[in-house]
Amino acid sequence: MTFQFPIRADASLLVGVALLITACSRPDSTADSSALKPIDRAALQSLVDTTIKELLIPGAVVVLRTPQGDFIAASGTTQLNTKNPPRTNTQFRIASNTKTMTAAVIMQLAQESKLGLNDPVSKYVPGVPNGDNITIAQLLEMRSGLYNYTNDPIISATIDTDPTKVWAPAELLAIAFAHRPNFPPGAKYEYVNTNYALLGLVAEKVDGKPLAQAMQDRLFGPLGLQHTLLPASTVSTIHEPFSHGYLYGSSSVALVGEPLYPPELQAAARAGTLLPTDYTEVNHSFAAAAGGVISSSDDLATWIKALVAGRVLDPAYQRHRGAAVQVAVRERFGDGAHGAGG
Repeated sequence: MTFQFPIRADASLLVGVALLITACSRPDSTADSSALKPIDRAALQSLVDTTIKELLIPGAVVVLRTPQGDFIAASGTTQLNTKNPPRTNTQFRIASNTKTMTAAVIMQLAQESKLGLNDPVSKYVPGVPNGDNITIAQLLEMRSGLYNYTNDPIISATIDTDPTKVWAPAELLAIAFAHRPNFPPGAKYEYVNTNYALLGLVAEKVDGKPLAQAMQDRLFGPLGLQHTLLPASTVSTIHEPFSHGYLYGSSSVALVGEPLYPPELQAAARAGTLLPTDYTEVNHSFAAAAGGVISSSDDLATWIKALVAGRVLDPAYQRHRGAAVQVAVRERFGDGAHGAGG
């Protein structure tokens, strides 16, 4: 099974991004690796070298895990104006890959009967618009109808002018709840960070510990992810070795996602007349359960393989997760996209 994600134009604003490609077999797969098309290491390396130039990414590391073995291709540097190639243990902010981890904590709590996927979010977090009618499952599946707090201009404006600001979850939710819901709960799919900000609070209340500790105890520790953590809200730095992350212009492009860089800005970036800004040490408490985790490409490959191979959830909840992922991927990317099955 494979993950297929479209390459977006705004990929050019990331430096040292780890492009992770993981090919995993189902636990019961008996596929003969000798029947697969051989991996061309030179072609993989050439692809990475060419892609970072085309997308203005100063550095990337690709980890490809297949039945034929592991393949690694690294290119460029982790920081502008240096010669420091990225490696598989280079740490970086994994953004919304965090959601897979937050969801896993929630699903584990559900399989332990500590919460129900059909429970209303109001059972755990008061004051949520339509909270009596929004289920935990709808938060997981991006069907709550709640406004996406990162779409509010105050978030990007604050990040640009006060990058070390520490955001409290209640502060972020207040921004979201000041807007009318976009649609009734369950009516359709919409990718919204507010859903996972709420799930983080639910996990903390039910598990009786901070989300960072829950992730460490339930996920990172058992899987041996030594370069993966959800940092404290007051921490803006990343431990060495790490990749720097850059943006052209405002952080609004990364937060809202649309519109992407306009043609004139892309032209200026390619011409070198517009230089990127280093956003590496922006305080990511604004993301937290929705996008605050720091990891490495090697750890992420281990995480994804464990998740899709059924090492994180029991069989029943693994099937539930797989079905939900398939639906969400099709709704976000179209019928040509494929997600991870159970």
